[in-house]
Amino acid sequence: MSIMSYNGGTVLAMAGDECVCIASDLRVGEQMTTVAVDQKKIHKITDKVYVGLAGFNSDAKTVLDKITFRKSLYELRENRKLKPEVLATMISNLAYQHRFGSFFTEPLVAGLDPVTNKPYICAMDTIGCIAAPQDFVAVGTGQEYLLGVCESFWKENMTPDELFEATAQAMLSCLERDAASGWGAVASFIIILKHIF
Repeated sequence: MSIMSYNGGTVLAMAGDECVCIASDLRVGEQMTTVAVDQKKIHKITDKVYVGLAGFNSDAKTVLDKITFRKSLYELRENRKLKPEVLATMISNLAYQHRFGSFFTEPLVAGLDPVTNKPYICAMDTIGCIAAPQDFVAVGTGQEYLLGVCESFWKENMTPDELFEATAQAMLSCLERDAASGWGAVASFIIILKHIF
């Protein structure tokens, strides 16, 4: 049994046409015992970048604090908005620095490039190995249940409505099958509103 399955929890992100959707469950547990049902696993880092942290709650909070600190330093030093690719590399470096005593959390980054609005999603393991596909990523105990379902729901260039529906249905399907995740789900959505003249 993996240490990541001890606390449970699942985070999912899908990419569409200039939009990204990230969803997570709300359960905090200790093996099969539910401790709380209102755990926030998705965190807004910038206007167009979110990070999801599945795993041990205390380590997720520590990692979030370190991410926030490094993000602030980056924006002060570089005088520009943080891109999702840069955040992913930042988190990967942070995780790899602690590889001999790693944080028990699997980070997921979802966002839009602040200039081009190109979607970016990636997931990492506990030591920071990045996997950045073009379609969808998942971390946590429900990951194995999500991958097959997401393949059937996802298609290229989904509109925001289609993307939200695909993400929500995939997450609900996962929560019905994974006992370590559940007690509801929450989704955050990043879209670009196009002006019509």
